[in-house]
Amino acid sequence: MRKLVSLFALLALVLTVGVARADDKKGGDKGGGGGSHVKVYDFSGDTIEGDLVKPEGSTVDARDFAKHSSLITIRTNFIPEIIKSAEDL
Repeated sequence: MRKLVSLFALLALVLTVGVARADDKKGGDKGGGGGSHVKVYDFSGDTIEGDLVKPEGSTVDARDFAKHSSLITIRTNFIPEIIKSAEDL
């Protein structure tokens, strides 16, 4: 099974390299003028007329999330507990 998979992978690699080399050989000038493939479109003479279309109806706002108090409480007796645990060592 491994040999079959590796054979297909090798075949796919060889075909990919062959296609890439074939594209390189075809390259060159396709449209004259130094290999430049830039096209310029001029729309200065075209006029577009129309109306602005807006949706009709009312907008629907999203529901606000509930406001909750913080779940984190600050412990005021934390430092004395640390000192006490250090004394117990």
